[in-house]
Amino acid sequence: MSESIIRPSQRSLLGHDILLISVMAVLAGCGLIYEYLLSHYAGRVLGSVESAIYAMIGTMIVAMGIGAFLARWFKDAFTAFAWLESIIALVGMGCILAIASMIAISYSLPHMFSAIFNLPPDIVLNGYVFEKLQSAARFLPYVFGLLLGMLIGMEIPLIARIRQHVYGRFLENNAGTIYGADYIGAGIGAAIWVSVMLSMPIMQAAAWTALFNIVAGLVFLWRYHQHVRFARLLVFCHVLLLVLFAVLLLFGSHWMKDLSNVLYKDKVIYSQATKYQHIVLTERLRRNQPEPITDLYLNGRLQFSSVDEQIYHTMLVYPAMLASNRHERVLIIGGGDGLALRDVLKWPVEHVTLVDLDGQLLSLFGYQNERYSAPDSITERLSSLNNQALVDARVTVKVADAFLEVEQLLADEDYFDTIIVDLPDPNHPDLNKMYSDYFYNHLRQLLSADGAMVVQSTSPYHAKKAFVSIAKTIKAAGFDFVEQYQQNVPSFGQWGWTIATKKGASASNRIARVSQLPVPSRWASRDYLLAAFIFPNRFFEFHETIEVNQLGTGTLYDYYRQAWQTENELYKN
Repeated sequence: MSESIIRPSQRSLLGHDILLISVMAVLAGCGLIYEYLLSHYAGRVLGSVESAIYAMIGTMIVAMGIGAFLARWFKDAFTAFAWLESIIALVGMGCILAIASMIAISYSLPHMFSAIFNLPPDIVLNGYVFEKLQSAARFLPYVFGLLLGMLIGMEIPLIARIRQHVYGRFLENNAGTIYGADYIGAGIGAAIWVSVMLSMPIMQAAAWTALFNIVAGLVFLWRYHQHVRFARLLVFCHVLLLVLFAVLLLFGSHWMKDLSNVLYKDKVIYSQATKYQHIVLTERLRRNQPEPITDLYLNGRLQFSSVDEQIYHTMLVYPAMLASNRHERVLIIGGGDGLALRDVLKWPVEHVTLVDLDGQLLSLFGYQNERYSAPDSITERLSSLNNQALVDARVTVKVADAFLEVEQLLADEDYFDTIIVDLPDPNHPDLNKMYSDYFYNHLRQLLSADGAMVVQSTSPYHAKKAFVSIAKTIKAAGFDFVEQYQQNVPSFGQWGWTIATKKGASASNRIARVSQLPVPSRWASRDYLLAAFIFPNRFFEFHETIEVNQLGTGTLYDYYRQAWQTENELYKN
């Protein structure tokens, strides 16, 4: 059936307008959420969260422009729009699962071929073909982003034409009305994403978004079915989409979890997306280990392995505690796993304040909060690692943004003998502010005159410029003595920390005055700790060329990102 001019009564024009504008607003909200879903998932898959998100948004915006041009090819706007909505719902609902499936297959193929050719277990094929398949699979989010963007871009031109046909005349305010509905709908979609869907499993978020898309398409089809070709077939397609919605809502998250597990070498025992990050726990059994080895990954990056986390946390905690004249009050920034806190509580402390942003992560490690819950078996395993540190009577846990909480601590005139900053690497611009001179200056004001502050400072081997920049930034914040030290942690390789004091003597000089550790350690001795302050000759020779990470500059993030991009290229070659 060809497109025809509708001549409704003046009284019914308002009804048509309300329906069309409402449909456009709903679809705009769905389109924006699809964009966020793909951007969010691309950040997880590609690793570089910030660049992946910006690249995805840019790709979809360009694609929407292309789609707007392509819309002119369709002569029958009613039929094209009705079918378009069902296709967008299908692609939007299934693209994340399709991407995860292709990535899982590309990573599984080397192991499958190794098994077929009966190769030893420690040999996995990883040749040119497999590498290119993996790269192509990881590029798929942009392919789907381009496709979805073009489809979404066709909506506004088509519905503008439909509205004009409804009125039977040229509408001077047509574009403004449609774009107004589009912008308002997108704003509502953004609010729904931030407040609701960001903390949902990604497949559930995709399915619920598609449901709104399907319902909007059905409403349009119900009202204008007489102007849509193959309307009955389209109704049947919508019924199938509703069935697919139900299947993905029930089983999609489970399938995604199984597909994501392929990317980890060990058995995944827990996988959950929080509002701030994706948490994965894995385990593996070894003959010489009485307990399973537990690894924690945040957004695909290893945060600790129970087999050697004691080395990392000893090197984080002991130098700072030794360099502090007193140990009554301690502040820990980050460290939501409670492992640094566990080691701090071995010392004669009176009170420890721990500030971490992610309440769900804290609940996994034993923090008791009514808002969050975790499987008992997981909580028992992880709280045994930190010796139930998060429920110790001497500890106050604050679920908050440390950047803002530090300002509140200053306002409350809280001061600390030792400050331990155990944040993830500066791999995202949101973390960059936590490594800035502004933030360190606030911490300096919170630190007692005879206290010490230590900062996790990434790898001096893999990210040398970022490592040195952290020390220069702390120095610029007003600390008198700033030193760096390193140690090998098998799960990470060579790792580094920065330690600072305000007055008197440097941390290494204070440690050198100690004859033996007041709190015994399985890993450390005084000489062991002092040796960590020694670096190779000429390690700091380019020190003057490294910039301070000032608030708002992104200097440290750029150093870190460039270092790991170079490292990945060298690894591939």
